[in-house]
Amino acid sequence: MLEIKNLSKTFLIGTPNERTALDNLNLTVKDGEFVTIIGSNGAGKSTLFNAVCGGFTPDEGSILLDGKNITYEQEHKRAHYIGRVFQDPMKGTAPDLSIEENLALAYTRAHSGPFGKALNRKSRNFFRESLASYEMGLEDRMKTKVRFLSGGQRQVVTLLMCTLVAPRLLLLDEHTAALDPATGEKIMKITNKIVKEHKLSTLMITHNMKSALVTGNRTIMMDSGKIIMDFSGAEREKLTLEELLKMYTDKTRREFDNDRMLL
Repeated sequence: MLEIKNLSKTFLIGTPNERTALDNLNLTVKDGEFVTIIGSNGAGKSTLFNAVCGGFTPDEGSILLDGKNITYEQEHKRAHYIGRVFQDPMKGTAPDLSIEENLALAYTRAHSGPFGKALNRKSRNFFRESLASYEMGLEDRMKTKVRFLSGGQRQVVTLLMCTLVAPRLLLLDEHTAALDPATGEKIMKITNKIVKEHKLSTLMITHNMKSALVTGNRTIMMDSGKIIMDFSGAEREKLTLEELLKMYTDKTRREFDNDRMLL
């Protein structure tokens, strides 16, 4: 379970560009819960992810994962149990290494073992079988360098790297936004399969509001570093896109500043 309590962060304090990115934010994510996060640009969505991953030290508040306070734990240590997939398909992989070498790196990091052990016959078969289940043909390209893959193929590799060993928390940072619609839809199907099979606690940032209402089992909306709406269960199931847009406008007294929110 993820528990975020009274989390605050202000950047560039005392300058003309001072900006409060997180404002006394509170959020609890139960084990196995899949939460989609929406909000306009600058709402604090990616800043929240950076805080959870250890990208900076918050000014106030705490972050607990499975009861352990990780607020001040170093970023590389959190990477052992928090998986993150970025919008940019090139992030999260080593482009000049092959698919199997990238998977071996992720496997080694999770098990804290020698790299060579993760490239034995048993591990290679495991990698191939895992890739085959996604039906992208990547199991036959294990020796191919990642930089030669398409954006969708890279995201599949990154997803598998993050979940070869089930993380305690999976963060999806607009991971389909840079892909064409057909590929994005396929990646979402793979994502849902992975999350369901491993029963992963998951947070997913998206600008696609329709997707946000049908993916996972809970949707939250952020604005100005705060969570301003939180929907789940029957309330979320009956909520329409039009109703959600109206509720946001009524709540903030302004329209969305990003056209992608209407997709």
